[in-house]
Amino acid sequence: MKFWKTQGIVIMVSLIMLVLAFLFIELSDPAFRVQNHLTIHLIIEIVIIIISFTIALQAWMIFPHILSNHRLWLGSLFLSIGILEIFQVITYKGMPFFLVDSSPYRATWFYIVNRVTQALCLLLIVVTKEKQVQPQYRWGAYGLAFFYSLLWIAIILHPNQVLPQLVVEGIGTTALKNGLQYTAIILQFLIIVVLVKNIKSKETFNRVLILASIYLMIGDSMFTTYKSVYDVMNFVGHIFQVFGFYFLLRALYYSSVEEPFQKLKEAREHLAFVAHHDETSKLPNSRYIDEKLDQMIEQHADGKVVVLLLEMARFKTINQSLGYTFGDLVLQSVAARLRESLSDDLFLGKLRGDKFCILAPSAIAGESPVGICRHIHEALHDPFVIQGLLLNVTVNIGIAVYPEHGEAKSELLRHAQIAMNEAEQDVDRFAIFHPTMEQQSLARLVLEQDLHKALEKNELHVVYQPQVDLCNGQILALEALLRWKHPKQGWISPGQFIPIAEETGLIIPIGEWVLRTACRQVKAWHEQGFPPFGISVNLSTRQFFQHNLAEKVEEILEETDLPSHYLELEITESMTMNVSHAIGVLQKLKKLGVKVSVDDFGTGYSSLNYLKELPIDRLKIDQSFIRNILEDKQNAALTSMIISMAKFLEIKVIAEGVETLEQFRYLERHQCHQGQGYLFSPPISAEDFTAQFFEKQNQFQSYVLH
Repeated sequence: MKFWKTQGIVIMVSLIMLVLAFLFIELSDPAFRVQNHLTIHLIIEIVIIIISFTIALQAWMIFPHILSNHRLWLGSLFLSIGILEIFQVITYKGMPFFLVDSSPYRATWFYIVNRVTQALCLLLIVVTKEKQVQPQYRWGAYGLAFFYSLLWIAIILHPNQVLPQLVVEGIGTTALKNGLQYTAIILQFLIIVVLVKNIKSKETFNRVLILASIYLMIGDSMFTTYKSVYDVMNFVGHIFQVFGFYFLLRALYYSSVEEPFQKLKEAREHLAFVAHHDETSKLPNSRYIDEKLDQMIEQHADGKVVVLLLEMARFKTINQSLGYTFGDLVLQSVAARLRESLSDDLFLGKLRGDKFCILAPSAIAGESPVGICRHIHEALHDPFVIQGLLLNVTVNIGIAVYPEHGEAKSELLRHAQIAMNEAEQDVDRFAIFHPTMEQQSLARLVLEQDLHKALEKNELHVVYQPQVDLCNGQILALEALLRWKHPKQGWISPGQFIPIAEETGLIIPIGEWVLRTACRQVKAWHEQGFPPFGISVNLSTRQFFQHNLAEKVEEILEETDLPSHYLELEITESMTMNVSHAIGVLQKLKKLGVKVSVDDFGTGYSSLNYLKELPIDRLKIDQSFIRNILEDKQNAALTSMIISMAKFLEIKVIAEGVETLEQFRYLERHQCHQGQGYLFSPPISAEDFTAQFFEKQNQFQSYVLH
């Protein structure tokens, strides 16, 4: 559409001029046409010469910048055409003597050589592949065009006519002349065919060249019909030739000036966009957010500005399980849903990693920051379907308000970050910054530094919690759990230091230490005459994605001399999202003879389909289902369904968080295989378990007998 707007005016002007030319010439006196034809022809030819040399000069000037072979040959072609056109003008019938007498013979041959050369060379240009050439080729190409022109000038101006006549006065054009003219038409038609076939590669450039070819073809057809140089068809042919040359000039100008300028403009716009937008989500990036926050603070100097930072929970697990490409798809989906659900008055941006930022005046249509947080959670409540996988996404939101929580943008963003970290521990998953949070954040940093030294200082401890057969009360296995006794702060909750260990990578050496300690301890119990119960050890996400996990487990089993069938490794559902990777890892472990269980079953990301794909020995029903199993019908139904499904798949089931006899009886009635929880025993040290084993064993069996 844009093409026809820009070129349509020229086409209309050319048609109007043609109509006026027909009317003027047909209505004018023949004598008048003869007297004025030379002047009109001279004007037309001067226009053609100017256009030809303009194309040649333009190509010469732009060639060093683009080094295009097409532009080079186009420029040298029109240098030759311009030179030959000059000699066509000075030898035209009726022109005064200059170097040689004017004659139809010489003028027509200069024209026909020009026309065939132009059509043939244009065809060669459009069928060859455009590529870059050396800068010095410019002199060679233009020199070749110059000597080509001199050669034809020498032949045509030779005192003895070495070429046949092309026009016979009073009779018209000869068969040779018409044949050469039709050859030019055919060549021009082939140019159009090639351009149409490749129209998409350079759409505007090719369209303009097609227009030029059409005008030149029409002009060629006119030049085959006139009987005298004063004939109206000759005049009309020249008009079409002028406009054909004009469109050739337009094509070169567009490709050499307009198109590069447009591309430069688009490149600058793209660079500006890239500089201020996140590549994955296409949302404003941290630079843009900084600028926008400055602007909003300035605009609302007397009011308030709310900064909300969002971070996806367990996003690292998604990246580790399914890869960064899948993680990018998740980010894009979350960004799209946030963009759709949030008001236009809210500014949504993307920070590094999986963090998003929302900026807003303190009240948007009467909605408080807490209301915005609830709206975000509602928008993200429905699962995302990505590559056929159903994902539940939760975000933690931190809120900081200008100027209460800081006047500088860096301070506001830092406080929102601190509040976001605290939101992870909040039931509602959002938190408004409070000065005490800063102290907690500092304490967390100190804790991280202390954790680096905890292992070498023997501050970490392994405790054990029995796993009981609900049919006979026998202790079947123990779960090894990690605890940290800080020298100053005392016992640190695993919920505090395990996430830090995961983030920092300390979980790898700590996890190996737990596995080695647990295997060594259970081997010691066996040697002391205790029943041959097993040991269950949790694997972290980082451990599960270690390339040498199976080799490391085998090494520890050999080191502790524990038979592999006594060891069970617990994984989470989220680790199984990448089924192909999970199958490979678990098959290696199964070859060692190690058992595998899925911890916190029913709370993760994965579909139930993986149960039939993966070599799993046991499911652990998450304690959130057991806690209110007697009061919550949904929890009861889900627990019953998991037990039934596991039986069908011939997988053992253990219920976590069994705290009361009523829960025990419920699970017993529904034929749950095993149980674990404070009803049986809290996690205790190896020494306490050794001392209390027989007492606890008798106690567990009494539950069954009653």
